[in-house]
Amino acid sequence: MAWLVLVMASGLITIVLVVRQLLLNDVDQRVTRVLNQESREYAAFAAVGRDRAGAVVTDPAALLDLYLGAQYPDEYETLIGIVAGPDGLDAVRQPHESMRDVALPDELLHSIVADPAPSGSADTSAGELRWAKVGTLPVDAGESEEPAAWFVTGYLVEPSRRQADDTLRALTLVGAGALLSGAGVCRLVAGQILAPVREVRLAAAALTERDLTHRLPVHGRDDIAALTEQFNAMLDRLERAFRTQREFLDDASHELRTPITIVRGHLELLGDDPAERAEAVRICTDELDRMSRMVEDLLLLAKSEQPDFVTPSWVSMPELSSDVDIKLRGLADRRWLLEAIGEGEAWLDPQRVTQAVLQLAQNAVAHTRPGDVIRFGSALTEDTASFWITDTGPGVRPEDAPRIFRRFTRGTGEERVGGAGLGLAIVTAIADAHHGRAQLVSRPGDGATFGLALPARPIEDDGGDGRHDEGGRA
Repeated sequence: MAWLVLVMASGLITIVLVVRQLLLNDVDQRVTRVLNQESREYAAFAAVGRDRAGAVVTDPAALLDLYLGAQYPDEYETLIGIVAGPDGLDAVRQPHESMRDVALPDELLHSIVADPAPSGSADTSAGELRWAKVGTLPVDAGESEEPAAWFVTGYLVEPSRRQADDTLRALTLVGAGALLSGAGVCRLVAGQILAPVREVRLAAAALTERDLTHRLPVHGRDDIAALTEQFNAMLDRLERAFRTQREFLDDASHELRTPITIVRGHLELLGDDPAERAEAVRICTDELDRMSRMVEDLLLLAKSEQPDFVTPSWVSMPELSSDVDIKLRGLADRRWLLEAIGEGEAWLDPQRVTQAVLQLAQNAVAHTRPGDVIRFGSALTEDTASFWITDTGPGVRPEDAPRIFRRFTRGTGEERVGGAGLGLAIVTAIADAHHGRAQLVSRPGDGATFGLALPARPIEDDGGDGRHDEGGRA
């Protein structure tokens, strides 16, 4: 608003200065026009040199007196006849002119007559006097004789300039009033326009990690409404992030506390019996290994939030599927079957995809017995690259499916399987980083199929908002 008022003030000052110059130029042009017109009219009259009866007037003084008696000068205009006599110059002025009270001393008249120029200016008590003169010769005068009389037209410039100044003063006052009114209107309109922005600012200032529930009302369909919607969406993401963080910290502290408690308890009860000591060392080592794997999984999940978590490239689906199948067969004593292979190339991070499939396979191993069948397959369509693991385990209950992909979450009755509940969370993180999703198809008692559906072509980054369709077992 300040810049707008400054621009308006600059424009007003420019207008005032331009108008002032135009008015002064108009005054000068009007004065010059009046002087030239009066001079031409007298010159034309003197060239004829006749009175109203048609008689020739030979005396210059009589000619001046005759002409001046028929003229009515404008305001601030004076018509003077100057005649050279034996005692000097005699000036004849009209008795009814408006400038009768302005003194025109003899020195001024002498300077006008003596000036060789036909026009000029002089200083008077009333200000600058612009003048023009026309010399008059007797009828029988020769060409070399000097004029014996002069017709002088004078015009006071200061009154006209004061009128111009009054006009400028009025224009300045009106412009200043308009400027102040415009500033007030701008402030009012700016306040109304920025009111939603102010609400956003106040709402942002009032936010804390303990209270992210406040939302702003959305009015209209303009840019401010779009900004408000984006702000509310940002609050939704922040609220989810803080809630997930709190849940993660609560779950992580609980999961890490268990192996620490076990290790401490066995160390406190450690006796001198070698067999007992060996058993205690074995249990402590297992718990420490489990805690180490949990920390590694947590670090991996934390890294999944970074933009360089995946580095996709064009990958051959048959080669990737074959490599994954070879690695699967070394996980456990199961009947591994490769039931399908996608043909073509996909835009994927092969290491992260392999890691996700191995996590799904380990999940399937944990819910099957030696010798059970576990099938692996891949497929490629125009837009999607898919990978899946199908087991013959107990399956997933419908009530567990929506939450099974969360961190530190297990299906009902799965505590016997072990693990920290981070495996499928890692799978979800890898799928989200590819802008894909993790999927689950299962019926209780009839096994489960966990899969990845990933974009097969490069896409614009949408901020990592990919979502899995359903949950699974950890």
